[in-house]
Amino acid sequence: MSSEKIKVYEEKMKKAVAYLETDLQAIRAGRANPHVLDRVRVDYYGTPTPIQGVANISVPEARIIQIQPWEKKMIKEISRAIQQEDIGINPTTDGQTIRLVFPELTEDRRKDLAKDVKKKGEDAKTAVRNIRRDGNEDFKKIKKSGEASEDAVADWTDELQKLTDKIIKDIDGIVEKKQKELMTV
Repeated sequence: MSSEKIKVYEEKMKKAVAYLETDLQAIRAGRANPHVLDRVRVDYYGTPTPIQGVANISVPEARIIQIQPWEKKMIKEISRAIQQEDIGINPTTDGQTIRLVFPELTEDRRKDLAKDVKKKGEDAKTAVRNIRRDGNEDFKKIKKSGEASEDAVADWTDELQKLTDKIIKDIDGIVEKKQKELMTV
């Protein structure tokens, strides 16, 4: 019974971690990473569509993303969508393909990005702690209503705390890895 009570909160915590990982993928580290385009939507016959749905995306060199639309008329649409999303890189085109050239990051910019990563990590930890708090409040309500013994509630609270500690440690690892990636020239 105990792990069933915890599973709900574990799922919520894992979603917070998944959101953090997705959010961090969009932060560019001076190297071309196609994930910076994940949030960009292109108007494809009236439907907002991810770029991956209308073009091939490749990384021919370490600092270049190349986008090859399946339909030539999509070049302007894709370029416009990238500029509107404001990923910090202006697309260039030769009429056939679109190129995104990533400039080298300055030391100051790397430090700023590392701070952003740390803040996003702190936000994720706050979300996890809020989930823990909600769980503990729910456990107290269950105890008050007489549906569970004090020992059972104490076990759930301990288990939830251990899960919280583990997830926070995971978040710290994710943040540290991303910061190391950003600071590597």
